[in-house]
Amino acid sequence: MNRTELIELIAEKSEVTKAAAERALSALLDAIATSLQKDEPVVLVNFGTFVVRQRAARKGRNPQTGEEIKIKATKVVGFKAGKALKEAVKDQKDQKG
Repeated sequence: MNRTELIELIAEKSEVTKAAAERALSALLDAIATSLQKDEPVVLVNFGTFVVRQRAARKGRNPQTGEEIKIKATKVVGFKAGKALKEAVKDQKDQKG
């Protein structure tokens, strides 16, 4: 599902216009990004938790030359699914197969 499809689904389920759904989705994504920029986790009960994790520096290889390179430490966004989301995905998988 892409952003446009998500907006259409939100509009349909919420019985609002696509423009209103797009504004709501943009506000949600901006709020999550702002919180993560402050190193504050975003906890959505029964859905999941977005957190900022520190990835340690490590050695890697240039795929073109095979030369060893140093990869700097960096911050990355992590997501841990909540119980209800895990169950929803698990139930869907069980129904298919």
